Amino acid sequence: MGAPDEVGDAVRVAAIASLTPLEELDADPFLVDSRSQHAMCARWAAERGYVITRELLVHGVRSDHEILWADVDAGLVDVFVVPCDRVLRAALRSVDAFSAECVRRGVRLETAGLAEPLYSAEMKARVHRRLSMPTAGYDGC
Repeated sequence: MGAPDEVGDAVRVAAIASLTPLEELDADPFLVDSRSQHAMCARWAAERGYVITRELLVHGVRSDHEILWADVDAGLVDVFVVPCDRVLRAALRSVDAFSAECVRRGVRLETAGLAEPLYSAEMKARVHRRLSMPTAGYDGC
């Protein structure tokens, strides 16, 4: 069975972002800012004509966890992309084991490697509000 019609023959990408505790915001704001991580992956994919079919938000997940592989097994993902190695290390328990599993399953693992945002105090405050008030309906705009 082929890919969904709206994707056509495009390369299908799962973007991996890290679910890093808000307490780490001052030390590494990009690692906490999953929205910017996913945006970087989306920009990387768009520049190549690829389509993001899945956005994953994980922290310290096992390399064999179903959340990583369900869409691969369903034929909906050809490539995993992460913004940078630091996000990959935070998202997964073992980068080496995940890399080996990607090779075994024939799925590429790419790093976007684009410039990270420079976080001002105002930007950090926006990330903090967005992450600390999700149940109040605040969406970060």
